[in-house]
Amino acid sequence: PRPLSPAADHAAYRVAQEGLTNAHKHAPGAPIELALHYDADSLVVEVVNGPPPAGAGRAAVSGGQGLTGLGERTRLIGGMVHAGPTAEGGFRLAGVLPYAPAGADAPA
Repeated sequence: PRPLSPAADHAAYRVAQEGLTNAHKHAPGAPIELALHYDADSLVVEVVNGPPPAGAGRAAVSGGQGLTGLGERTRLIGGMVHAGPTAEGGFRLAGVLPYAPAGADAPA
């Protein structure tokens, strides 16, 4: 683990929160995995859910703004978000968050 800027720390929390919320709303009963990967220059926060089990009920209606706002939040700190379906029928949300604030020199 490495320290994050306050903005990146909050963005990491929001990626996890959004991924878990979306999995719960859109794939009720599906398995969910949350992982943190500490790469050389960034933290990767990843939430992956499987497909909803048969007979699990209908997915909830969404306002559709969560991923858009999350993408903007991560871009402001020099990061990025990837979201999309998996080959197995689930969904993956990953945020790549730099350790240093956007525009800051990398630590020596």
